[in-house]
Amino acid sequence: MTFVIPPQPPATVPVRGAAPDARFPVRRIYCVGRNYVEHAIEMGFTGREPPFFFMKPADAVLPVAEGTTGEMHYPTLTANLHHEVELVVAIGTGGRDIAAADAMRHVYGYALGLDMTRRDLQNQMKKEGRPWCIGKGFDESAPIGPIVPAADWSPTPETAIALSVNGTRRQHSTLGKLIWSLPEVIEHLSAAWTLQPGDLIFSGTPEGVAAVVAGDLLEASVDGLGTLSVRIVG
Repeated sequence: MTFVIPPQPPATVPVRGAAPDARFPVRRIYCVGRNYVEHAIEMGFTGREPPFFFMKPADAVLPVAEGTTGEMHYPTLTANLHHEVELVVAIGTGGRDIAAADAMRHVYGYALGLDMTRRDLQNQMKKEGRPWCIGKGFDESAPIGPIVPAADWSPTPETAIALSVNGTRRQHSTLGKLIWSLPEVIEHLSAAWTLQPGDLIFSGTPEGVAAVVAGDLLEASVDGLGTLSVRIVG
């Protein structure tokens, strides 16, 4: 096979405990909307609504190596950039119509992620009844730490998830407060799309989302996955 223009290198994420050059190739990024009760409330919604999803391009990932601080450039066209800390599920075995009872067998591992959002643009698109892509799928909008294989770590309802900005905690919850559990999310997603190895699922964010500006240091954490540090740069 030959290409008429040079292909872009694939988006990849490091894997904890693997060889230095071993990477997880990213195929698609699925995101679950409003999957914590208190976050749904702060966004103006209540109740356990049916799950819904949006997507980011694979090359929106901003991989951050363990023990380092990544740099995310403050995006264009916005004056209201928001942080959303999330547990990310990495799919290792694909499938369609996966039952919730079988879902975790398809998981390769887990990572810490940030669903960065141009909130002003997202809100404008909502008001106009248009897609959110410009608010969610921009360059570097998915910072992510190393993937930890499922054999080395697994979530529990008591697992804490949190985010601090410049040392001040803004988001804090537990994975047990997910409206739709990880197996249920995989079941619903695989009914709409055939999941494939390399897919990432951002599972939703707890309450406390707020704006950040250039110079801010974001430190996200999930018990057992370490810390994801990202500096917003101008």
